[in-house]
Order: sequence, then structure tokens, then C-alpha cells
Amino acid sequence: MTKQTFIKGAMILLAAGIINRLLGFVPRIVLPRIIGAEGVGLYQLSYPFLTVMLTIITGGIPLAVAKWIAEAESRGDSARVKQIFRTAMGLTVVLAVVMTVALLVFAPWITSHLLTDPRVYQTFLMMTPLLLIISISSVYRGYFQGKQNMIPSATSQTIETIIRIIGSLAFASMLLPKGLAWAAAGAMLGVVVGEVGALIVLQWTYSRERKRERQSEVNAPVHNENSTAQKAKEKNPPVLRRLLDLSIPVTASRMVGSLSYLLESILTARSLAFAGIATGVATAQYGALQGMIIPLLLLPTALTYSLASSLIPSLSEAAAKGDKAAIHKRMHQSMRMALVAGAPFVVVMSLFAEPICRLLYNDADISPMLQLMAPVGLFIYLQAPLQAALQALNKPGTALMNTFIGAVFKLVLIIMLATKPELGIYGALIAINVNIVLVTVLHGFSVLRFIGFHMQFMDFVKVGAAMVIMGAVARWMMNSQPLTLEWINLILACMISVVIYLLLMIWMKIIDRYDIARIPLFGQWFKSTKFK
Repeated sequence: MTKQTFIKGAMILLAAGIINRLLGFVPRIVLPRIIGAEGVGLYQLSYPFLTVMLTIITGGIPLAVAKWIAEAESRGDSARVKQIFRTAMGLTVVLAVVMTVALLVFAPWITSHLLTDPRVYQTFLMMTPLLLIISISSVYRGYFQGKQNMIPSATSQTIETIIRIIGSLAFASMLLPKGLAWAAAGAMLGVVVGEVGALIVLQWTYSRERKRERQSEVNAPVHNENSTAQKAKEKNPPVLRRLLDLSIPVTASRMVGSLSYLLESILTARSLAFAGIATGVATAQYGALQGMIIPLLLLPTALTYSLASSLIPSLSEAAAKGDKAAIHKRMHQSMRMALVAGAPFVVVMSLFAEPICRLLYNDADISPMLQLMAPVGLFIYLQAPLQAALQALNKPGTALMNTFIGAVFKLVLIIMLATKPELGIYGALIAINVNIVLVTVLHGFSVLRFIGFHMQFMDFVKVGAAMVIMGAVARWMMNSQPLTLEWINLILACMISVVIYLLLMIWMKIIDRYDIARIPLFGQWFKSTKFK
């Protein structure tokens, strides 16, 4: 198995993430045109429950597997690696089966009592197989992540995205004659088929890797293997106990976020009803927010996800060795990359929210939502590396408390604001923004307290100045309308302004050829030496 450096692993996941995000916008654009915002709302309403169930099953297990395997790999303890994987897989499968049965049993009650739109029932049933499929896949991904090999995860994500796009659009179109509820269920069926494809890729890759490892074990001296196994037995605590010790705090932290998401969906729907908004309209508004606006805002998280996935094993390994310099270096790399990559998206979405929503979704009425949320995008992009750092440094309890505080503020604000007829869905949107900013700031203070790391103030000043200049260029290009078609003018304005932004970043020495050289394929033209 090929082990990658932190940056190389992050770049592999980033490349796959960008491809997946871009491909993922195909159904985001086409699906609302097939089933409308109301159908997207039915599709989205089931996701909070799926998130809660998956958090219970896998919330902390993949991270625990990645962290522990990275530590075992640094000691050359292959026997422990196998024990960790087998125990994690067994525990995950048992939990997934139990939760799937529970979800099937309580589905009628959940859709008729907790949710405001009972038409979500068909979509709810269609998503239940995802619990077992995604749970198994997450353990495989944790295993490869711990070995610092990001290629299997990247490949499986791309395969899943392609299959999901084709399946969701095809099944939604096929089932649309049966009604909007069945069309939304068809879109969810496409997600199931896509996850099956990803699982097959991960299983096949794991089988090949295990075959190579078995061959290596056969050729290795017998006394070395026995010695390693004996040392593992003497020095390490029971696998299941330590796996639970590592995963439960992370699961609890993620559970706060998942329950917050669930309560957010329930309280938003009920608050809109209290404000006098009809059920169908409320479902459409929720669908526009969660299925159209927020996914657009999360487009740059392809980078933050890749950074967080690579950061956990890398920081765990550095912490195990007591290498404080390496910890600070990795944190600075990940935070700087998140800031620099996310800033142009914030500028574009803030300035061109109306044409973006009209061209992508054929619905300019939802553009104020995007314009209101775009400025907090930077906080979203910085939050993932900060949270990953807390988890890798054995501070999941702190991440839990920060997330809990943000969740409380968000839910209280939803009740206070979304129930007002003059605000409606924008009250929920304001509450979400406050939550994002608050949690990111708390994570930042926590990382500063534990390891003394903080971003350089001048980095923010330089990026902010570049954003202003980029925005001015983009606005001037768009207003001058050099071409007749609006979408071409938009793309041209974005491309030219982003090039100017990157040149400014290079001129101000925020990024240099060393950063560019690490980018897969494209970066090879800038290499003069090997970079770690």
C-alpha cells in the first residue's frame, strides 16, 4: 500500500472532492427542474434522521480506527491493525442492523408525528438500507485513512457520485407519474445504488491489499511476527474497550451536531407553520435552503474535507512522537489552504447570488438566501480543520462542548425568529449563520489554548485585500457585459477575477510554487525538488 504525505493525501482527496462536487451539482441543478423545490424538500426532510442514525453507528468509529491504526502503523504493529479493523467492523455491523430495524419499525410514527409533511414516508423507507451500507464503507475508509492512503476513499467517492447522479435522476423521472412523494423516493433510491457502488470499490481494494499483506507475512521470518504479536498483547488494552474509549467522545460530539440538524428540520417546519405558512410552501422553502442554497455554499468543503481527513492521522502520528513543530506546521498548512481556497467562493456567491440561482436552479427568488449565507462561508471552511485538530489531539470533549453551545444558540434563535411571519425561513437562516460563526470561533480559541496555534493576522489582512480587489474586477467585468450571453459573462468574470486573486496571493507570498507543486498532475510543472 502506498502511504502519502499529509499534503499529497489531502491533494488526492481534494482532486476527487472537486470532481465529486462538480458532478454532484448535476442532480442539484436538474432534480429541482424534475420534482421542483417541494419535491427536493421531501427528499431533504428524511436526511436529518439518517444523519442521527449514522452518527450513533459510525460517529466516532472511523476516526478512532484512523487514529489508532496510524499509531499502530508508526510502531510497525501489523497484528494490532488487523484486530482494530475486525473489531470495528463487527461492532459497526451489529449497530447498523439494530438501527435499521428500529428505523423501519418507527417510520410511520416519525413521518406522521414528528415531521409536518407525511408524504416523506416513501423516501424515509427508501433510505433505510443506507445505514448498513454507509456504516461498512466508513470503517473501510477509516482503515485506509489510518494507513495514510487516500486513493481508495477518493476513488470510491467518485464512483459513488457518478452512479448516484445517474440513478437519482433516472429513478426520480421514472417514478414521477406516481406522484411527488414517489419521485423524491426515487431520488433517494439513486443514493442507495451509488453507495453500493462505493462499497464494492472499497471491498475490492481492501481484498487486494490483504492478499498482498498475507503474502508478505508468509515471506517474513516467523519469530518476528510472533514477537510483534506478543508485544501488542502485552502493551495494548483490549481492542473493543479502547475502540469505545476513542469513539464514544467523538460520537457524542457529532451526536450534538446531528441532533441539532434533526431538531433544526423539525423546529423550522413547525415554526414556519406557526408563522402561518402553508405546509407545501414551508416544505418548498426548506428544500430550497437545505437542498439548493447550502450545497452551493458547501462546494469548497471538498478542500476542507480532504484537509480534515489527512490531518487526523498526520497530527495523531506527530502527537504520538511529541513533535510539536510538525503539529504547528500541519495546522498552518491546512488553515492557510482552507482560507485561500474558500475566499474566492465567498466573493462570487456574495456578488452574483441572483444570476447564479437563476442560471443554476431557474429560481432567482431564493438568491437572497445565498447572499445572506455567503459571508459565513469562510467560517465553514475553517471549521473542519479546527475540529479535526481537536479530535486528533484527544480533545473530543472540547469539540463536543463547542458544538453543543452553538446548537443551543441555533435552536433557540430558530424558535425566536422563524416563528415571525416577517422573517419566516430567513429567521432559520440567521440562526444557522450564528451557529456556524460561534462554533468556529470556539474551536479556534480551543486550539489556541491547547497547542498555542493561531493564524497570523496578516494572512487575513492579505486575503481580505485580495478579496476586495477580486470582487471589484468581477463586478466591473459583469457590468461591462462584453458578450451577449449572461452565463458566459458570469464565467468570464469569475475566471479573470480568480486569476487576479491567485496572482495577488503569490505576490503577497501567501502561496508559492511549493504549494502549487503539490497539486496532482498540474503541480509537476513547478517541481524542482521533492517536497514533504
